[in-house]
Amino acid sequence: MNLSTISFPGLGISPFNLDRVALRFGNVEIYWYGIIICLGIILGFAVAYLRMKKISVTTDDLADIALICVPSAIVGARLYYVLAELESYNSFYEMIAIWNGGLAIYGGVIGGVLAFTLVCKYKKKPLLKMYDCAAPGLILGQIIGRWGNFFNAEAYGISESYDFFGAKFDISHLSSKNPLRMTIDGTLVHPTFLYESLWNLLGFVLMNVFFKKRAFDGEVLLWYLTWYGLGRSLIEGLRGDSLYAGSIRVSQLVAFVCFVLGLCAIVALRIKVFNERKKENGSNN
Repeated sequence: MNLSTISFPGLGISPFNLDRVALRFGNVEIYWYGIIICLGIILGFAVAYLRMKKISVTTDDLADIALICVPSAIVGARLYYVLAELESYNSFYEMIAIWNGGLAIYGGVIGGVLAFTLVCKYKKKPLLKMYDCAAPGLILGQIIGRWGNFFNAEAYGISESYDFFGAKFDISHLSSKNPLRMTIDGTLVHPTFLYESLWNLLGFVLMNVFFKKRAFDGEVLLWYLTWYGLGRSLIEGLRGDSLYAGSIRVSQLVAFVCFVLGLCAIVALRIKVFNERKKENGSNN
C-alpha cells in the first residue's frame, strides 16, 4: 500500500493523503524516498566541496570520492541492518534485496567514512582537514534524508512509552500535549524523523558558525560524532522499529558510545592544545 493518511494536529495540519510514489511510468514506480536520499547526497557533497576546494580538492577528486563513498555507504547501511536482523533472512538474495527495505544510517556512515578515509589516503589529501570539511555535508545529507522516512510513513516513535537502555517509561500523558505530534492512518505517533532532522539542523548551523574556531584538525568531525550521538541516543528510545541486540537498541548504544568518546576526545585534545600553546607562549616570553 503506497498511500498513508498523515496529520499534525498540534500544528493545525488536518489529515491528508501521502503517496510514497513520486512518479509512475507504466509498471515502473519512482519513490519519494529515493529522490530525497539522492538530493541529500548531492547537497551534502556540494556543501563539503565548498570547504574542500579551499584545501586544493578538485571536482575530479570529489567525483572519485563520491563514486567510492556512495556505494560503500549503501553496502554499509545494508550490512549493518542485515547483521542486526540476521535470523530474519533465509538466503543471500534476501540479504542483498535492498529494494524490499532495510537500510541503517549508522551502517551507511561507517561504510562511507571508511571509504572516504581510504580514498583520501590514496590521493594523499590531508585526512583530518578533509574530515572537517565533510562533516557539515554529512549532517546536511542526514537532515534531508530523514524526510524520506516521512514520505514512507516509517521510522516513527511510539506514543505510549520511552526506552533508554532497557529502562521503560510511560510517556502517554506527554504525547497528547506534544505540539509536533503526528498521526499516521489515525494512530498517534512521535515524528522521530522530524525530531532528528531538527536536531541535526541545529548541529549543522553550529558546525558552520564555529568552524573557524576549531582548536585542531579533526575537531569538526568530533563535533558531529558528539552532537549526532547525543541526539540519536535520546531519540532512538522512542522508535518502534529499532534494531536490537538482546534487550538493547543497537543504534542507541552506538550513538551513546559515539557521544561519550567524541566528548572525551574533544576535551582531552583541547586541553592538550591549550597546554602546548601555553608552553609556547612561556618560551617566547
